[in-house]
Amino acid sequence: DPEKYSFIIHGLVERPLAFTMEDLKRLPSVSMIRFLECLGNTGPRRHVSEGKNSPPVTVQYTHGIMSCNEWGGVPLSVLLKEVGVKKEASWVVAEGADGSKYTYCIPLTKAMDDCMVAYLQNGEPLRQEQGFPARLFVPGFGANHSVKWLRRLMITDEPYMTWDQSVHHAAARVDLGNKSRWFNFVWPPKSVITRPSAGLKLNAPGYYEITGLAWSGWGKVRKVDVSVDGGKSWKEAKLQDPILPMAHTRFNFDWTWNGEETVIMSRCTDDQGEVQPTLAELNRNWGRTEKDRLEPISNTHYWNAIQPWKIAKDGSITDVLFA
Repeated sequence: DPEKYSFIIHGLVERPLAFTMEDLKRLPSVSMIRFLECLGNTGPRRHVSEGKNSPPVTVQYTHGIMSCNEWGGVPLSVLLKEVGVKKEASWVVAEGADGSKYTYCIPLTKAMDDCMVAYLQNGEPLRQEQGFPARLFVPGFGANHSVKWLRRLMITDEPYMTWDQSVHHAAARVDLGNKSRWFNFVWPPKSVITRPSAGLKLNAPGYYEITGLAWSGWGKVRKVDVSVDGGKSWKEAKLQDPILPMAHTRFNFDWTWNGEETVIMSRCTDDQGEVQPTLAELNRNWGRTEKDRLEPISNTHYWNAIQPWKIAKDGSITDVLFA
């Protein structure tokens, strides 16, 4: 009930306060268009169809646990100034009002930068499944940081080892001695061709527009390159406006298919100079050898490997990331 709703900010603050929806709506508000992406989106297990009742492997299945919306609400920095953050504070622990009391930590520097307590999505009140009446929104970070049904924010001088963050969303990595990274924050640059893609079919040789989405949690998309020969050569695609930081950017590429089998893929470079890696590069970056390379059964997060789609001579299209 939004009439009864409130959340508290407490901990290392001068004035612990509870904020109601009425309080939020009288305070200065902002809106921003930003993506929100589950940390498991595009991961290895989303590239295989497990069992007869599993959905087919399409771009919706591999890349569909994300969205890009206009978020509206109160900057978290405004609320933190209201309570007076103490100088020794360095972390924010956010807790939801769901049954599990879902809890995540974010650095205070990020909280003061561009986070918000959101109560609007695309100009309308949040839907129930999106955290109604208010949620934390952390741009560029994995969606797991954007705690829904916000109940409280505790300001601390160290991160808390919450179950959701340190156990539930942890994945062992070879380059860390088979230990898990406690904290994963920013989504690295990603892109995917949405058409043509797995599940679709090219009816005949000829002209086709290749189009897709690119994004990065570090900032804006600077360019997208497209390969129509399995990565042997790359050409720059056209980017559509608006090109916003931490938001989906549409790209287009003109292509004439000659009717032969080929593999198409896209590669994103963001304005920080970060480049989307191939699967082989991702394995090397994460210290994995041929013996322990990432496979479809791997449990990992923040996956941003280049996505290859194979086009057969009959025009059918399949996912060949692990082929």
